[in-house]
Amino acid sequence: MIAIIDYNAGNIKSVMKAFAYLNEEAICTRDYKEIIKADKVVLPGVGSFEYAMNQLKRYELDKAIYEVVDNDIPLLGICLGLQLLFDGSEESPGCKGLSLLGGHIYKIPEDTGLKVPHIGWNSLELSNDGRLFKGIDDNSFVYFVHSYYLRAADESIVKASCDYGVKIHASVEKDNIFACQFHPEKSGDIGLKILKNFAETDYAH
Repeated sequence: MIAIIDYNAGNIKSVMKAFAYLNEEAICTRDYKEIIKADKVVLPGVGSFEYAMNQLKRYELDKAIYEVVDNDIPLLGICLGLQLLFDGSEESPGCKGLSLLGGHIYKIPEDTGLKVPHIGWNSLELSNDGRLFKGIDDNSFVYFVHSYYLRAADESIVKASCDYGVKIHASVEKDNIFACQFHPEKSGDIGLKILKNFAETDYAH
C-alpha cells in the first residue's frame, strides 16, 4: 500500500489517479500510524517552502517522514516535496528543511530570457543509473511547474537533470529516498513508468 501524505500543500488528486491507473493501492492520509506502516510513501507538494514545512510540523508529519526513512520504507518527494527533503530554500530564508539530503534550493534566475516559473515539458539528461528511470530513454520529456530548483551537495545522488537557463537537478535518489522536481503524474507514459518503477522498488539494506 502506498501512503500519499496529505498536509494541505499537495497536488494529491492527480497522484492518486496515476497510481489507480497503475492498479496500485494508494491512500491519502495524514495519520501517523498509516504512514509508517505503508509499503511506500509519497510526499507531494505545491506552494511555498515555509508554508509546507509549517504544515508538516503542524500535523507532526515531519516526525513520520523521519521514521519512514529510518525504517527503510521507500519515500518519493514530488515537486515541492523534493525541495523539502533538503536543507533550505531561497524562497524562505531562515526556514529549515527536513535535511534528509544535503543541498539547497535556489530561485531560477530571471535574466536568462526564459519565463519564470518554468512551466512545461523539458527533456531529462539521465545519469548515475537511477532506479526510477529503469527502462526510460535518455532525453525523455517530463512536465515541470516550478520557480525554484535544487542544487544537490553530492552530485552522485543526481539521477536526472535538465537545462533551463541553469542546470537543474531534476531527480535524486539515495538509499530509500527518491525525489523528482517534475510531476511524474502529469508526464504521460514516461511519468507513469517512473511511478511504476517506484511502486515496484524493493529497498532493503
